[in-house]
Amino acid sequence: MKRSRRLRVLWVKMGGLWPSTTGGRVRSLSIISELSRKHDVSVLTTHGQGDDPDGLARHLSNCERVVSLPFSVPKRGTPAFYGALARSWMSPFPVDLWKWRVPEMRREVDALLAGGVDLCVADFLFAAMNVPMDGPTPVALFEHNVEYQIWQRLAALEKHPLRRALFEIEWRKYRSREADACRLADLTIAVSEDDRRRLEDIAPGIQATSIPTGVDTGYFAPDPAAERPAHLVFSGSMDWHPNEDAVLHFCDAILPRIRVEVPGTTFTIVGRNPSARVRELGERAGVHVTGTVDDVRPEIAAGAVYVVPLRAGGGTRLKIFEALAMGRAVVSTTVGAEGLGITPGRHFVAADDPAAFSREVVSLLRDPERRHRIGEAGRSLVETCYSWPTIGRVFEQRCEEVVAEHGHPRSVANRRAYLPRAGSSRLRRPRVVAGEHNEIGWSPHHP
Repeated sequence: MKRSRRLRVLWVKMGGLWPSTTGGRVRSLSIISELSRKHDVSVLTTHGQGDDPDGLARHLSNCERVVSLPFSVPKRGTPAFYGALARSWMSPFPVDLWKWRVPEMRREVDALLAGGVDLCVADFLFAAMNVPMDGPTPVALFEHNVEYQIWQRLAALEKHPLRRALFEIEWRKYRSREADACRLADLTIAVSEDDRRRLEDIAPGIQATSIPTGVDTGYFAPDPAAERPAHLVFSGSMDWHPNEDAVLHFCDAILPRIRVEVPGTTFTIVGRNPSARVRELGERAGVHVTGTVDDVRPEIAAGAVYVVPLRAGGGTRLKIFEALAMGRAVVSTTVGAEGLGITPGRHFVAADDPAAFSREVVSLLRDPERRHRIGEAGRSLVETCYSWPTIGRVFEQRCEEVVAEHGHPRSVANRRAYLPRAGSSRLRRPRVVAGEHNEIGWSPHHP
């Protein structure tokens, strides 16, 4: 395709972007950084406790502007969450989408679109709650996960009857709303071919493509000297239910089996905002829970084996690519490694039930040569195929194609269709704005 002109892109992301403490944030930031090298990118996001909007503006200094609105999303177990749950109950929306409907964000999106934009990227399904999906500006829906599938898997794992019934309702609502968003988008971007097919199954006829996950192979580099004998590592956002389930399952059903064969095996859980249940794991002998860390690399480098015992989830796991880039041998469930394009037995070791998972970990702990061979193969793969510049070029091409296929913008008077919305924004002042020259100041027109 002939290269198009310099594009004006509006990137909308709920839930913050900096610091880059989650896989989704890393993926988004990396692609935004690549896209902004050649195009005029404006970023509109939110920030809550622990986020750093000033740092985000500095990190994205190539962007046309960075606007971050203060927003506190209701957390599980709080009165605000149960209020959102109650309000969503009779609506067509799952609570996890309902709570991200933010009136000020919608107004800001409309204002920026009115200024002239060639393409709007709705980053995650949550952003689609605040973006006009059928207006004069084409929209690319960036689906890091198949969201309904996460809740469907959690429902299958849940043993408590009431919670399981709730999850069953939630995943069905999610599936309907996710299908709606994909149908309204000009392009749906999945992070694996598996996810693309799943989205096409629930919304036949959509325009969909898949763009794989990348990794910074210069930043995540091998450090063989840091490896500790019989030490296992897991990393991920510990406020994400599938990750919480994974480490609880590992400590209860897998780690004891490993220690029968390799006494003294230790385990570190790395990641932000661990729940009370995860923090309690740190009270067990040989289990360490770090919480948020400034740099995950020393923790990954210390592991003799990197474990991914996920039983639920969606999308693709950046955590695995980071471990592979650092030359670590990985043992993962099928769910944990799905969609990544890595080969079991060559780039990682696959195991699903507790007996098989523990057996494979023990085998690697006892066989340093095989362990290092698998780690080296993983490193070679990500260096060759999954660097962020490579992934960024593919994303850029898809964006250019959407704009070219959309043709001349439709009249502003045309109908704009949002996913239905309502509810409290729980906003706090002030907001932070970074302009073309990365100057940060207070917005003169915040409410």
